[in-house]
Amino acid sequence: MSMNTALHIKLPAFLVQANTESRVLSKPEARMGYVLELMRINMATDGGPFAAAVFERDSGLLIAAGTNRVVSSHCSTAHAEILALSLAQAKLGNHDLGADGLPACELVTSAEPCVMCFGAVIWSGVRSLVCAARGDDVEAIGFDEGPRPENWIDELEARSIAVTTDLLRDTACTLLHDYVACNGVIYNARCGIHK
Repeated sequence: MSMNTALHIKLPAFLVQANTESRVLSKPEARMGYVLELMRINMATDGGPFAAAVFERDSGLLIAAGTNRVVSSHCSTAHAEILALSLAQAKLGNHDLGADGLPACELVTSAEPCVMCFGAVIWSGVRSLVCAARGDDVEAIGFDEGPRPENWIDELEARSIAVTTDLLRDTACTLLHDYVACNGVIYNARCGIHK
């Protein structure tokens, strides 16, 4: 077996387009609406039921968007938040989205972060996090969100990351249930894939 020397996650055409167009969404509801539309499109094009985007917090300029590509990329870390943060860091040329000289960045995501994405939010340098569905909503359809700390919001706020939850939660939950109703793939480590 040969060793891969690069990690490659193929982005679907709609996500490539999202990451090349200029878009400014000044209101939080508009940003979340955009993320939930990416979630809906991703679900319809063989992706998981999650999406996220990094915006300039104050202007609303879209920096990068990501969707869940775990199953299609055979990569358990290809969560929407990870892709959005990674693409934003690559676009801005800095591993720290909170670095001097960069605008304050905000991560807008279709659901509260799982344990892995919680860690990524901390290390990313974003200044704010906005979530739609709750972790409990995601677990209710069968996903395992991992052992995220009970006081996760306090942990982020202690690191100067403002947190907003439940923005357009009902819409996000409807999409999660639509995913299940359409036999979307529910995957968890060591539990295989379930439809």
